[in-house]
Amino acid sequence: MKIPELRIADLVAKIPVIQGGMAVRISMAPLAAAVAEEGGIGIIAGSGLSVEELKAEIREARRRTKGIIGVNVMFAVREFAQLVHAAFEEKIDLLVSGAGFSRDMFTWGKEKNIPVVPIVSSAKLAKLSQKLGAAAVIVEGTEAGGHLGTDRSIKDILPEVVAAVSIPVIGAGGAVDGESAAEILKLGADGVQMGTRFALSEESSAALEWKKAMLKAEEKDVVFVHSPVGLPGRGIRNPFIVALEENVDVSPTDCRGCLKNCAGNFCIMDRLVMAQEGNVKDGLIFSGAKVHKIKKILSVHEIFEDIKKGILSVKEE
Repeated sequence: MKIPELRIADLVAKIPVIQGGMAVRISMAPLAAAVAEEGGIGIIAGSGLSVEELKAEIREARRRTKGIIGVNVMFAVREFAQLVHAAFEEKIDLLVSGAGFSRDMFTWGKEKNIPVVPIVSSAKLAKLSQKLGAAAVIVEGTEAGGHLGTDRSIKDILPEVVAAVSIPVIGAGGAVDGESAAEILKLGADGVQMGTRFALSEESSAALEWKKAMLKAEEKDVVFVHSPVGLPGRGIRNPFIVALEENVDVSPTDCRGCLKNCAGNFCIMDRLVMAQEGNVKDGLIFSGAKVHKIKKILSVHEIFEDIKKGILSVKEE
């Protein structure tokens, strides 16, 4: 299979790969810039950052690369609008958003001439996104990590979305190497979003203990958790998730009000930060379903070489 370019509005990525915007503080400037340098689309995760922190990360990424840099902000965070506008002020190349759906962001993007790419999990929402002005859609299946909007496989949803819209479609969920990325492209996707593989890169901002916990995970260790956001999340079973399963009270003693709506069963921002900083016992480690297939921490360059090799090795039908 030839390696296709990914075109979103006026942007052209030489390699059809978008790096997932993994909150909190996993997808930061070093990772996004490294991905952009390889010809993919690098994404900074804005969720969990302050406005000034996000601006600083965008500027640092710009200092490191002239490639395509975007920002992902979860709709569920209370400062969604402030973070999006801050990213637009810094003239990012595109905005990605999931964990809820904002109609306003399409208007904001049009005003600033910045492409907006929502994360969807159905053809219905993809069609609505196109009608509202989306430049592309990322279609996420149940194999993805983090917050999930469906229990259906990407292999089932993707063809439906491709048939329903005329804008670029990026498949997400389960791609950890070139061969699995090629499978998504063969289903009709214009590009592939990969999160967990890049989380386990040298440039990922996660602590080494976090990465080691991911590498040790077996298929049976990847489970669902009820997130305070109101969506199921996929992560790796550890003592914290066991406590949730056993209905231990892990509710926060104080609240910063970081989410628009919060179930209050635990503080997701605190738990994600704990894990990112290396406390893999008490933190929440979000992960894709295929993490067990990843055996090594690699540089972003090595990951891209593997992706290109894997895609090229797949025979056209």
